[in-house]
Amino acid sequence: MSTDRLKLPVEKLRWICDPDQFEFTTTDDLPELEGTLGQARALASIDFGLGIRESGFNLFLAGEPGTGRSSTVKNILKKRAKGEPTPSDWVYVNNFKTPDLPIALALPAGKGSELEQDMRELISAVRSVIPKALDSKEYETNKATIVESYQEHNNELFSTLETEAQDKGFALQRTVSGLVMVPQKEDRNFTQEEYEALPEEEKERISQIGQELTDKLNDVLRQVRENEKQTKDALAQLDRDLGNATVGHHLDPLREKYGDNPAVVEYLNAVQEDIIANLEDFKPQQPVQSPIPGLKLPRQEPSFERYQVNVFVDNHETEGAPVVFEPNPTYNNLFGRIEHVMQMGGMATTNFTLIKPGALHRANGGYLIVDAREVLMNPFSWDSLKRCIRNAEIKIEDPLEQYRFITTVSMKPESVPLQAKIIMIGSPWIYYLLFHLEPDYRKFFKVKADFDSRIARTSEVIKDYALFVATHCKNEKLLPFDRSGVAGLIEYSARLVEDQNKLSSQFMEIADLIREASYWAGKDGSQVVDHGHVTRAIEQKIYRSNRIEERMQELFDDGTIMVDTDGAAVGQINGLAVMTVGDHTFGRPSRVTSRVWLGRAGMVNIEREVKLSGPIHDKGVLILTGYLGGKFAHDKPLSFSASICFEQNYEGVEGDSASSTELYCLLSAFSGVPIKQGIAVTGSVNQHGMVQPIGGVNYKIEGFYAVCKSRGLTGDQGVMIPASNERHLMLSDEVVQAVREGKFHIWSVSTIDEGIEILTGVPAGALQEDGSYPEGTVNFLVDRRLREMIESMKKFGSSGEKDEKKESGAPAPALEGGQSS
Repeated sequence: MSTDRLKLPVEKLRWICDPDQFEFTTTDDLPELEGTLGQARALASIDFGLGIRESGFNLFLAGEPGTGRSSTVKNILKKRAKGEPTPSDWVYVNNFKTPDLPIALALPAGKGSELEQDMRELISAVRSVIPKALDSKEYETNKATIVESYQEHNNELFSTLETEAQDKGFALQRTVSGLVMVPQKEDRNFTQEEYEALPEEEKERISQIGQELTDKLNDVLRQVRENEKQTKDALAQLDRDLGNATVGHHLDPLREKYGDNPAVVEYLNAVQEDIIANLEDFKPQQPVQSPIPGLKLPRQEPSFERYQVNVFVDNHETEGAPVVFEPNPTYNNLFGRIEHVMQMGGMATTNFTLIKPGALHRANGGYLIVDAREVLMNPFSWDSLKRCIRNAEIKIEDPLEQYRFITTVSMKPESVPLQAKIIMIGSPWIYYLLFHLEPDYRKFFKVKADFDSRIARTSEVIKDYALFVATHCKNEKLLPFDRSGVAGLIEYSARLVEDQNKLSSQFMEIADLIREASYWAGKDGSQVVDHGHVTRAIEQKIYRSNRIEERMQELFDDGTIMVDTDGAAVGQINGLAVMTVGDHTFGRPSRVTSRVWLGRAGMVNIEREVKLSGPIHDKGVLILTGYLGGKFAHDKPLSFSASICFEQNYEGVEGDSASSTELYCLLSAFSGVPIKQGIAVTGSVNQHGMVQPIGGVNYKIEGFYAVCKSRGLTGDQGVMIPASNERHLMLSDEVVQAVREGKFHIWSVSTIDEGIEILTGVPAGALQEDGSYPEGTVNFLVDRRLREMIESMKKFGSSGEKDEKKESGAPAPALEGGQSS
């Protein structure tokens, strides 16, 4: 079988984006991109999630960072929200009955600030009108009339009582204990001696009269108290009438203005009642008397904050439904807070005007966008968000209150009904973590929008990519791209996903390359960005990050890391690995060796023995035993010992991409046929000898090419890859050019037999009808070596057993008829 047919032509080494397919000269000629590039599945999910209004159908946008999750949903909501109704304003007002429980009022959009201004004007007017009314002649006259009537009535009662007392020889006198009736003698009080000298009948008469007068005195005092109460009621009614006269005509227009909102009308009525009950607060305050002579203290003006309106959510400038993105979803930022003001003495005070809204309040009636990771990281945020969705209300609470040993007096603002669509953005890992470990998650976030990191390469997508470039250039005032520049950018996108039929949808990296290419074009003084500038941007980006790759290349160059790139060797092959260091990924070759010997240990993976290999790599090594058994043990048992090792490897090995490499090395060790050292190998293998695809194929090829180039390209070097990886090739221009010139080669194989023939130049050999392999083939040599090892083991076992029997003098064991005794 000729191996030339397995060499890949240059056309298959990378996909070339033809710039002639574009009809523009530069991206300045293109309109901006409308909508999202690709992501049809995610867009359909978003449309469904935003359209359904039932409870619990909130959205989770899952995808890798840079796939356009945030920008996509923001653009969709920006257009969608404009056509939706603007939600109500929300204000907090004082609860005059229970100040610790402020009242939340909903008003049409824009009416909240109007109510706040109306109340401000009302209090300003009332503060001016009431003092004038209280100082008016009419008010003073009416008040004096009520007081005089009270005094006259009281004087009449006491005058009548005093006259009656004088007629009966008593006088009404005021003592420390109050008013008392005292018996008189010759217009003076009895002395104690005079009273004791009286006959008992006289004493009895005086005592009886005194008791009668005392009862009448009590009746008079009772009437005085009733009169006093009536006077107070009359004064209160006078104040109420004055208040109604001065305040009522200011409040009546407001009642009419907000008449369609019963809650606001009820609040205005409560305001009027409180003003009337506290008219004294509106009087001019007297200066405070200072206890220190010469020190003037300011007058303590009464606070009228209780009549203010706290415009909590103001939507008067909102067009349609609000769209709120909260980048820092702490508890207070999401659910609001109650601020405090420090007073002298270290005391903190608060009132309803210090209630501040959270993002959920501002998004009420619209959409709230939050980052899932940030929500989960902030204490109390996730649990409180679930509670709000479950109860369909937003309640402002102190989350630390439950952890205090002593509860403090605080406000409990009335909760606000919640009607908002919550949109969380996170990685697929967070989505699955919540889905499996958080039972409530599935109740409240029933719609998943899955953003893929790659999209199919179609002509429509390529055109949209050009529009994407145009949009970024215009929005960020970058230099425009010509057709070759856009083509180079799209090729880089295919390189990112390592697929000739796919393009990357991680637009964050694409946008960065657009900016960098524009920068280098500007450095060159160019007015447009072409393919060369894109290439330079890619090269410079690699140069900024590949210090470790260059340091490792120096180790290959000076022989510290031993890798052969020419000649041939038995039981030795070049494997390929991929390393990722931060933001830079590169490939590097690694020498794999194998040794075989007589024994029954089977396959020994040295990496596994020293715990440097992972379970997937161990699985790949164990598959080799299955392959050997199926290939060579159909007519005999296998009995051998073999070791496989990644030479000069001092770190962990994981993955099965080297399993075919290890198998080739093992077959060389068994057959004694040397392997060409100028060929590196990658690919996993199954038990039937089929070579399976692997990842990082471009990095692996370019890593081995760099080593070969530094030592001199011979024209016989190259890399052997699985045939199923052909579509993943997006090799660099340098490697493609080397293949075009015949200095380097890429072979594509589907089976181990194809691969071993390329590596050794010897046919693999197919199994014949008699169960043998053609003489001179690799499989024939392997099969013969395995037979020889079995025979050697049998001879060794037989001779060793005889020697042991001779030395011990024991009889040989019976072959048949039971056990020997």
